[in-house]
Amino acid sequence: MLKKLGLLLLYLTAFLICLPILLVLLGSLKSTRELVESLSPLLDDTNGMVNWTLLPLYPTLNHFFKLLFSTPSFFIVFWNSMKIVFCILTGQMFISVPAAWAFASFSFPFQKLLFTLYIILMLMPFQVIMLSSYLVLDSFHMLDTHRGIILPAIFSAYPVFIIYKSFHQIPKSLLEAARTDGASELYLFIHIGIPSGSSGILSALVLGFLEYWSLIEPPLAFLKDKSLWPLSLYLPEIGIEQSGMAFAASVITLTPAIFVFLIGQDYLEQGIMSSAVKE
Repeated sequence: MLKKLGLLLLYLTAFLICLPILLVLLGSLKSTRELVESLSPLLDDTNGMVNWTLLPLYPTLNHFFKLLFSTPSFFIVFWNSMKIVFCILTGQMFISVPAAWAFASFSFPFQKLLFTLYIILMLMPFQVIMLSSYLVLDSFHMLDTHRGIILPAIFSAYPVFIIYKSFHQIPKSLLEAARTDGASELYLFIHIGIPSGSSGILSALVLGFLEYWSLIEPPLAFLKDKSLWPLSLYLPEIGIEQSGMAFAASVITLTPAIFVFLIGQDYLEQGIMSSAVKE
């Protein structure tokens, strides 16, 4: 009985978590007239109550066709997001993986202090460093450019922390035995470190994609030219008359994130488990 009650509770919780996604998906299939009638009290400051029916009365794919074939601005912001995310994740792999390996496999002066500073930087919200970041980017003439979004994110401390935990679980005896046999540090890094820490690396990639795909605050603070905006800033620009396109754009925006999550789910779980292990 308790087992069935527990399963029922889990199914109910899963349904409540997935309900917003279901509403977005069904809303994208509703006609413009139906959406305006339902959402006008909420988005247009008219009198009355929101009257939302779960299933669309007259399902249509017109919003998707209009968004994909008649809205060039959507493709601009979509590829802006793709460019920003790809460059950030690529840069992070070149910076974070060697940095995490250095913290995990070498001993050097002030190592613990430096790693503590990394953790402090990881915990600081964007609002705390926004002004200083703005001044630095302005001095380097990188405001209103994608470089101003990409370069600070490349040096993020979070992927270093995730990957470090994965590298730290590699037995020290294995590394010492390889060094005794004459293996160079570069050989250890490429042939032992990266394969053994692949779960942490891939989990950092998955978490990074989910974070930077929905990035809002840095582009809003540092980008004035709307043609440089990512997809995450496109949706607030859509009004009541384009609510159907907003739902369709939301579905398209969700699709890559869900796809990446499903592919990297196992690696994500392994990476989170390894980061939770006490030293």
